[in-house]
Amino acid sequence: MAQAQSAADARAAAQTRVRFELLTELVRKDLKVKYKNSALGFVWSLANPLLYLGVFYLVFQVFLPNGVDKFAVLFMSGFLVWTFFNLSTLSATGAVVGNANLVRKVRFPRIVLPLSSVGFAGVHFLLQLAVLFAALAVLYRDAFGPQLLLLLPALAVAVTFTVAMSLLASSLNVRYRDVEHLLEVALLAWFWLTPIVYPVTVVRDQLASRGQQWLFQLYMANPVTAVVVAMQRAIYNRPVVNGRQILPADGYGFYLTWLGVAGAVAVVLLGVGLWTFRRLQADFAEGL
Repeated sequence: MAQAQSAADARAAAQTRVRFELLTELVRKDLKVKYKNSALGFVWSLANPLLYLGVFYLVFQVFLPNGVDKFAVLFMSGFLVWTFFNLSTLSATGAVVGNANLVRKVRFPRIVLPLSSVGFAGVHFLLQLAVLFAALAVLYRDAFGPQLLLLLPALAVAVTFTVAMSLLASSLNVRYRDVEHLLEVALLAWFWLTPIVYPVTVVRDQLASRGQQWLFQLYMANPVTAVVVAMQRAIYNRPVVNGRQILPADGYGFYLTWLGVAGAVAVVLLGVGLWTFRRLQADFAEGL
């Protein structure tokens, strides 16, 4: 009995190792293909966030000043993690469909396809985050303090929720091709419903003035909102600036509580995503 269990454990370990190696190779391949024959290579991964930064800086600091000191830091703190989520989810949605020939002809763990999209976006996110911190070391040293520990739970929730959405979207898109188009529209609305270009306190104050505090609770229950606000608190580190409240000054408990709620939602959705992917993957070849 013990030998049988040991053999089963060895097989499971071997399968896990094979999946990890295949996932790593797919991410490496995607990176090579994207930047093949490119003179600047990974530097291009910074172009999109820098363009957004320039546009929103001009809009909210020059043309329509919003009064938020160091707005670029607040914006980038949330925007980088949003970019990771957005790129991962959209890429993963078409991961299985885009590899139709491979899925039909080769037997391999199909789950690595959406996961490779998350890994690909994760590499870009880490590069962008490294550049951000390099800039902060010169321009905004207030970011470096104990509050940076909030990054750990925030990133853990972000990765869990992103993987869950990627698995769910990639599997459903094989059967229902409208999922990809619907998700593009939904993510556009989702971006503006997340406090990236405006402080979260604006939403809280507006809803409180109307006696609709319960709507703010619902607003914060969005896992991406909880992650973005925690990232902003970890990096921007200035709840109150010049007498104006930019971020909730309710202590770290506020952020950890909502990250806990977001984490619970992410774990449940991950379970749903895994179940859906495993249930539908048997029909992938036929659906493609």
